[in-house]
Amino acid sequence: MARIDVDLCGVHLDNPVIPASGTFGYGYEFADLYDIDVLGSLAFKTTTLNPRYGNPVPRIAETASGMLNAIGLQNPGVDKVIDEELPKLRNCFHKPIVANISGFSIDEYKEVASRISKEDQIGFIEVNVSCPNVSGGGIHFGSDPTLAKEVTKAVKEVSDKPVFIKLSPNVTDIVSIAKACEEGGADGISLINTLIGMRIDIRRRTPIIKNVTGGLSGPAIFPVALRMVYQVAHNVNIPVIGLGGISKAEDVVEMMLAGASAVEIGAANFTDPFICKKIIEELPGLLDSLGVRDIKEIIGGCK
Repeated sequence: MARIDVDLCGVHLDNPVIPASGTFGYGYEFADLYDIDVLGSLAFKTTTLNPRYGNPVPRIAETASGMLNAIGLQNPGVDKVIDEELPKLRNCFHKPIVANISGFSIDEYKEVASRISKEDQIGFIEVNVSCPNVSGGGIHFGSDPTLAKEVTKAVKEVSDKPVFIKLSPNVTDIVSIAKACEEGGADGISLINTLIGMRIDIRRRTPIIKNVTGGLSGPAIFPVALRMVYQVAHNVNIPVIGLGGISKAEDVVEMMLAGASAVEIGAANFTDPFICKKIIEELPGLLDSLGVRDIKEIIGGCK
């Protein structure tokens, strides 16, 4: 049977499957459904310096092949995450985890990274410079190569954990931003976050989402994500985590052929809370059928 373990910046993962930030809570919520230790790692909800209620409701809308969300980084703040959420997760998940962080200034990014990097559970820092649903932060830093580089350098100054920068697809040139992050010292790149979209209530003639626009996720964005992962992976010398619309084992193989060293699964967790477990179980058989003995062989295999 094919091997499915991977190495990510020197950290060994039993498999490349990671639930994406904002789609898996803090992890322990899924532990009543199955043994989440089967996961390669997991990324918990985006954490900011201070608590955030998020955007006003309604802030979710369905689409034909995905969903829109404008949650707005709702979270209890870094101190409560460290004091309350991580201890709960420690009881049911025993592998290095991905801490997804965000801020509204470079100093905030540094402060959150500094605090959370000290936790021994944390294997990676994933810096969210790509959220399209908040003003004054998030995508503001991910749309400008200079700012993206500055954020990267600032976080690297205070963290000894591998730092991945999570990029937005809502830019003209994704490669230039990824290269700027690499120049700033990033250990890896995560992409893509959601695409900006909207829905309209035709009877009320108003946007369905109170925020007007939201982030589109789900199978609809997979081809866009695949293209951007391919472009970035072939233009940087650091590993890429691919995400965006992955919903089956075949999607994982495509992402890794495009150049991803690991993948994150997002919206699919909402329609099937067992999806990560199922994909992990299906991967060896799929690889066997493709004549692949070790999943690491396919990384970047599409030239």
